[in-house]
Parts: sequence; structure tokens; C-alpha cells
Amino acid sequence: MNRHETADYITDTFGVSGENLWVKFPEYLVFRNRKNKKWFALIADVEKSRLGLPGDGKTDIINLKCDPVFIGSLIHNKGYLPAYHMNKNTWITVLLDGSVDDSEIKDLICLSYEMIEKRK
Repeated sequence: MNRHETADYITDTFGVSGENLWVKFPEYLVFRNRKNKKWFALIADVEKSRLGLPGDGKTDIINLKCDPVFIGSLIHNKGYLPAYHMNKNTWITVLLDGSVDDSEIKDLICLSYEMIEKRK
């Protein structure tokens, strides 16, 4: 999924729209739980060099809340990275460049939402 398909999936599934919180980063979209206002996803475009990726330019990512047990195994797979600019113990970065199957991204989005939904 690309960034637009991902944002549409989140909006359609959870009834929330992405919020742009930073003028300096107009492509960053934060998605929050409607009830408790906790973040469960961040879609961003980040310089590849900041992610330790080869090449120039930016790439689209999504940061998701994730179970630490899953994080340990996922980051060994293509398209998964330690969380960019978030707590690396409880968040993971997923590339939105086609390297991760759409169904996996959707499952992780749902897991992230469920984890946040439980928090008060």
C-alpha cells in the first residue's frame, strides 16, 4: 500500500482522519483514537539516510504501536525498521514502498489500534 491507500484504509476502518500537526512537515499525518486521543499511527515521508537506507531522497513510512515481541522478529524482515523518532521498544516503522504485503500492514494497523484502545 502507498501512503494514500494506507490513510484511506485507516479512515475507512476506524473513522478517523489524519491530522497534520507540524507546519514544517506537511506530509506527516497523525492518526488518533477518537475516544482517548492516543496516537496509533503516523504516516510520514522521511529521508532515506535517516532510516539507514541506501539512496537519496525520501521514502514513505508508517509508524505503528506494536507488541515488543513482534518488533523483535519483524525488524529482521524486509520493509521493517526500528521505529523512526518513536520509542523503539513499543513502536515499529514499516516502509510504504511495496516491500511489505498489504495484508500485513493492515493487520499491524489493527493491532496498533487495539493496543491503544486498551490504554486509558
